[in-house]
Amino acid sequence: MKESNGDKNLVAYCGLCCKDCHGYSGKVADLARDLRKELRQTNYDKFAAFLSNYSFGRAYKKYPECYEVLGQMVKFRCRKGCRQGGGSPFCKIRKCCLKRGFNGCWECKDFEECKNLDFLIPVHGDAHIKNLRLIGKKGINEFTSGKTHWYSEIKE
Repeated sequence: MKESNGDKNLVAYCGLCCKDCHGYSGKVADLARDLRKELRQTNYDKFAAFLSNYSFGRAYKKYPECYEVLGQMVKFRCRKGCRQGGGSPFCKIRKCCLKRGFNGCWECKDFEECKNLDFLIPVHGDAHIKNLRLIGKKGINEFTSGKTHWYSEIKE
């Protein structure tokens, strides 16, 4: 859980807080960019190729894939929150809320069973559900001035 800064425009329709997202903060993208730059400047590809010839360095055979993944991480930025058009333009959750005139899923009596929210589970566990319950109970203003969940282990 992280402290939110109280900006209710950064609370997505699903209940997640955009300020908690690595794509919004850009920190991971910046680190990946800087690491790629350092790897290029030190000709690390040559070092990785050399080490990959030895049994203790087999993992270095995957260096090109690693470098490519870092490149994708550089691109994963979202400078706008969900409510300002950030995130996926195909988001079923945002489309559903807008169609129904909801400020967020917390206004829907069926959010606990909503299949549109299921795609969040692999990355967020049940954090979005916990946030939606909090928003429904306390209201958006109190929610944004307190703690928000980004990932929460699902308890069976």
